[in-house]
Amino acid sequence: MKQEITKHSVKLFQEKGFSETSIQDIVDSLGVTKGTFYYYFKSKEQLLMDIHLRYIEDLLNRQKEIIEKEQNCRNKVIKIVKLIIGDIKSTQANGRVYFREMRNLKPENAEIIKTKRTEFRDNLEQIIIEGIEAGEFRNTLQPKLIALGILGVTNWTYQWMNPSGDVSVDELAEMFADFVLHGIHV
Repeated sequence: MKQEITKHSVKLFQEKGFSETSIQDIVDSLGVTKGTFYYYFKSKEQLLMDIHLRYIEDLLNRQKEIIEKEQNCRNKVIKIVKLIIGDIKSTQANGRVYFREMRNLKPENAEIIKTKRTEFRDNLEQIIIEGIEAGEFRNTLQPKLIALGILGVTNWTYQWMNPSGDVSVDELAEMFADFVLHGIHV
């Protein structure tokens, strides 16, 4: 039931926004009582925190697998780009809620999520540093700014990507990876 509450809540938060969705809306969508909700969550904000934690922790775990398995930094960057875009496709509503509703977390919860987001960015930055040191990337790059740029390009796709559109997730990830690794010069 906890999973069902979360699933229905994410859908409602995506459609109406966190602030506009009441606990009554959530339980009505499931045909259960508020008691059922409160059995699993102390508050709507705790539910939102749970959604955020699961989303970022899953991304971090999969990013770490990529870092451990891939041999060169170029492939690590490509796989992380694919991870982010693929995740946005497969968990569309979760991604939208994650990126859009963080402002509704209590400051102490928002800090926990920001720390985990920073860890994800720092891991990517470290890949750029290692790639520069290994001669895979230009030594004139600023790793922190490149990491932020990669995340900016990929994370924003939750706003506009149409998973059933003309370009597949893999094609888009390849385009973005090529853009990141080679720029747009001829």
